[in-house]
Amino acid sequence: MAAVIPDGEVVWGLQLPIQSQSTIYVQPWETTAGAAELGAIAEAADRAGACYVAVCDHVAIPRPADESMSATWYDTVATLSWLAARTERVHLLSHVYVLPYRHPLVTAKAFTTLDHLSGGRAILGVGAGHLRSEFDLLGVDHEHRGATTDEAVEVIRAAFEDEYPTVGGPGADVGVGVRPRPHRPGGPPIWVGGSSRPAMRRAARLGDGWLPQGPPEMGMRAAVEFIRSERAAAGRPERFDLGINGAPVRLGPARSDDPDWTVSGSADEVAAAVRRYRAVGANQLQLRFLADSASEYADQLERFGAEVWPSVVD
Repeated sequence: MAAVIPDGEVVWGLQLPIQSQSTIYVQPWETTAGAAELGAIAEAADRAGACYVAVCDHVAIPRPADESMSATWYDTVATLSWLAARTERVHLLSHVYVLPYRHPLVTAKAFTTLDHLSGGRAILGVGAGHLRSEFDLLGVDHEHRGATTDEAVEVIRAAFEDEYPTVGGPGADVGVGVRPRPHRPGGPPIWVGGSSRPAMRRAARLGDGWLPQGPPEMGMRAAVEFIRSERAAAGRPERFDLGINGAPVRLGPARSDDPDWTVSGSADEVAAAVRRYRAVGANQLQLRFLADSASEYADQLERFGAEVWPSVVD
């Protein structure tokens, strides 16, 4: 597989609200929202021209971590599959799927199936995970999660590319059948998440794209150069999908309770602010929107697609 974003283009997408409700970013209206609101927002993103909608991954949050993370984390694959049936063109991204939690062939089967059923719209965003208590709960080695992730990507890639991969565990050397086959030749793109140096190196050497999770300590410009250097050293193709996390967006006047870094104002003012993200070399901008309800959130998405984005890419 290779980069999914056409050469020279820049796209935008979003991590969906409602599906995960960490106190770091949840908005008050999300706590009482459900399937109807989640579906309406994904449909609005589809109409607005978003490249992707993204869904997070946690299995179960042990106390007391739930006090900050909450316990609301819809299952990633079940949610993306449900959204596939409600949308037509938007890509379906896991942001990010914690690879150490599952056998890599389980992950490969889930995402080849999602890609098959959605007509080639799956993107597998992967990560090593972080919550030690959840690793302990699931009986997974936290200390070596990076190496486990690297090994898993290799197995998943083999299953995406070959119906009978010869990797994955004892007995796999005879070839193990993995069907249905993905709709997209070579399988879904693999975007690697994380802003640490090891995660960025993993993205460069094993992935088709990078999903930053928070600002890298070295800064975005340096991170982009680091990834490109690592990719060249590994002999990987130059084309690569590079992401950046944008500030929250509110089309319209700022409000007193908005974070200080919120991008707000008229369509032209928001476009000017968003346009600056392109200067770091990213071709994929992940945005989130501020609203007081699901319907207002959907309206923000559609206005952004119609009034803002055309000016960003001019």
